[in-house]
Amino acid sequence: MSTTPPSASPYPTQSIDVQYLQMRSIEELQAKPCPDPATLHIIEAQEALPELNRFLYTAVGGDWYWVDRLPWTYAQWQQAIGGNNHRTFVCYSRGTPAGYYELHKNDDGSVEISYFGLIGQFHGRGIGGWLLSQCLADAWAWAANRVWVHTCTLDHPAALNNYLARGLKPYDREVEKRNLPPQPPGPWPGAERAPRR
Repeated sequence: MSTTPPSASPYPTQSIDVQYLQMRSIEELQAKPCPDPATLHIIEAQEALPELNRFLYTAVGGDWYWVDRLPWTYAQWQQAIGGNNHRTFVCYSRGTPAGYYELHKNDDGSVEISYFGLIGQFHGRGIGGWLLSQCLADAWAWAANRVWVHTCTLDHPAALNNYLARGLKPYDREVEKRNLPPQPPGPWPGAERAPRR
């Protein structure tokens, strides 16, 4: 979440509802099949590349106030995605990046879905449920003892229902205060397009 002190922000304070969900066993996974196996593929990015992760972060999260990492330096990105405890998977549709997920393995053996989502152009095609199914399967294949994720009212409106439909169960909830501009930043400054909803 943002580290900017509330007093330093010109934007109003908003209450954000944050929910934490988890899965305790792969048997709880309610998988959804791929809507188009001929054109959809998931490939793990096996070399840490900050340019790739930053592109995906802004392309997917620009419509949903994913702003925490925007000020990061190259070294901060490298530190976050490098090492053996972090993995990035990219979903392609006809060779075009359509979405992604990042998995982070914690010292306690749990695997967090740190980021998950589709680029706006690919919403509404039935991809999200399948992509989350693959994400959860990859998390469990990484010898996880628990898989968890958090989502909030700033995420895509369908995010929570997708998590619940795949078998994740809520286990905690909190309210955070954040200072936010009236509109999400979009994929890059000056993109000048309406936010996708």
